[in-house]
Order: sequence, then structure tokens, then C-alpha cells
Amino acid sequence: MSRQRILVIEDDSDIANVLRLDLTDAGFEVEHANSAMSGLIKAREDHPDLILLDLGLPDFDGGDVVQRLRKNSIVPVIVLTARDTIEERVRLLGLGADDYIIKPFHPDELLARIKVQLRQHGSETLTLGELQLDAQKRLVNFKGEELRLSPKEFDILSLLIRQPGRVYSRQEIGQEIWQGRLPEGSNVVDVHMANLRAKLRDHEGYGLLRTVRGVGYSLRSA
Repeated sequence: MSRQRILVIEDDSDIANVLRLDLTDAGFEVEHANSAMSGLIKAREDHPDLILLDLGLPDFDGGDVVQRLRKNSIVPVIVLTARDTIEERVRLLGLGADDYIIKPFHPDELLARIKVQLRQHGSETLTLGELQLDAQKRLVNFKGEELRLSPKEFDILSLLIRQPGRVYSRQEIGQEIWQGRLPEGSNVVDVHMANLRAKLRDHEGYGLLRTVRGVGYSLRSA
């Protein structure tokens, strides 16, 4: 059985190293990012099972990281913070954090909180009609059959299924899935959408993926 993966987004190298040692000893596979942007990239590309997120990062606030993650991911996020106020806790939970722990903390408490979140999120599935998407296992089923999607196709579908009926522009999809790194005039989004639509049609998913001419794309029940 493969080990569960934890992404630590922490700019303090001493704290990051301690966390890596404690989590590795507890049986987890650990990745580290020392900035918000590198953490978002790793979260998108490596698909960790849980994220430990420091609030005070050098490029932008950890709360902004939570907001960006929640646009296309349900990965559990535990915030590590020294800001021990009711207002700050309410803000973090409102932004989409699953839990928070106040620095300094005991390793045993952190491990206990991690296990709770992994247990709670282990079987979450997003459903739209006969379409089911398991964000943690990165599996998609339609009408009882597995859809074999590329990583980017999965990420796009994961984005759309969270807000059925909402029309996402090509620019929004490019920003969320490729972090805005697509060159101007690129047709990469359209190519991936065409491939995704073809795979849905192969499983009789006609009309599930909708194109709004001149605006963008949305997902609806067939």
C-alpha cells in the first residue's frame, strides 16, 4: 500500500525540516514548498492527500493560498499559525481551511489532527447526475464506467463540477489550471475541452459539457 502524501508549505527551513522528520517517522511521504506560489504548483501537479500550510509566507498570505486551492480542490488543509485570535480562526475556516493549529504545537497533536482530516476526507466524491469524481483518488466514473482522463482533463472536470451551470471563460480556466502561464492566443484550453467532450460522448455523455459561444464552458446534468 502506497504511503499517504503530505505537502508542507512553510518558508522557515528549520520548522519544515522538523515537520519532515516527524511526518516521515509517522509513515507519510512528505513534499516541501517554501513559498505560496511553489506550494500551489506542487499541489496542482503532485496531488497530495493533505496540505500543512504556514500562514505567513514570503510572497502572499496563506489565506490566499486556501482560497486558490478551494477553487478546484477539496484536499484537506491544516493551517499552521501563530495568530491566536477568534477573528483569525473564523477567517481561516471561512476561507476554506479544514483545521488550524497554533504555534508552537506538540507533534502528537499535529499527527492526531492530520489523521482526523485524512479519515474524514478519505471517501469524498463529487456527483453530478451519473457523473462521479473522486478528487483524492483522481478517478472519474460515468454511468458506472471509468473515464480515462489526462491529468489536465481531470483538473478541468474537477473545476467545472464544483459549480454546475457556471460558465467559465477560457481565461479563467487557463488561470486556474495552468496558473495563467498560457501564452496569449493559445488554443490549449479548447483542445483539452474537445478531448474531454469526445471522451464523455464515447460514454453517451451528450450535452454534459456545454459550450457557450463567445463566453466559455460549463458542466450540466445530461
